[in-house]
Amino acid sequence: MTERVEPADAGLEGEHAHATMAAEPDDGALAAAPVDAERPAPIELTEAALEALLFVAEKPLSRREIAGLAGTDRATVDARLGDLEVSLRARGIRLLIDGDRVELATAPDGGPLVARYVGAEAVRLSPASLETLAIVAYRQPVTKSAVERIRGVDSDYTIRTLLHRRLVVELGRSSAAGRPFLYGTGFDFLERFGLTSLDELPPLDGDVAARLAEEGGEPVSDSLFPLDAAVDGEVGRGAPPGADAP
Repeated sequence: MTERVEPADAGLEGEHAHATMAAEPDDGALAAAPVDAERPAPIELTEAALEALLFVAEKPLSRREIAGLAGTDRATVDARLGDLEVSLRARGIRLLIDGDRVELATAPDGGPLVARYVGAEAVRLSPASLETLAIVAYRQPVTKSAVERIRGVDSDYTIRTLLHRRLVVELGRSSAAGRPFLYGTGFDFLERFGLTSLDELPPLDGDVAARLAEEGGEPVSDSLFPLDAAVDGEVGRGAPPGADAP
């Protein structure tokens, strides 16, 4: 917020034509460059303007980035995102939300037509890949060793395959001994399964959820995960080409 002082003449008052309310009580700070020259003028963040911004964005945008571009606050960004999410539900575009980041993607029911246009075939996931992906999705952030304890088999190759297909991403490193990588899902996972956020993941059976929490004991079968019903779903800016997973 700025306080504008109109200069009465070309004297001392003209040196302080723009002074911030939160400026330090320092004469040098008052003589700094005008605030208007440092920050672009705010732009009204309408629902249409937000949709246009996300449409041309080449990568997911964070709420902070959107607020900075529009010169507005986080509450306004959250409100406009909520309005846009509701408006898009009956259209061919969806708003995808992954933590603090958002992006636009095509709706699941438009996937086959979009894939035909771009000449791409949906990636088929093997039972091993689907099982591993489901564990990562429901347990994230999770280490490879935890996935292997749940599955009961070595999962190095499967995780590397999912990383290559960008269905699984590295989220950072664990504080445990050896600092192993922590894995989770990103926007490609949401697009692949037609989800707008992880909150839309199908609920797990109570027994399966308990076994996941134990990280061991009897291996969990892929048939117990509800994600297998959505394995043929296609969504996003055209499904990427690829062969069957081994």
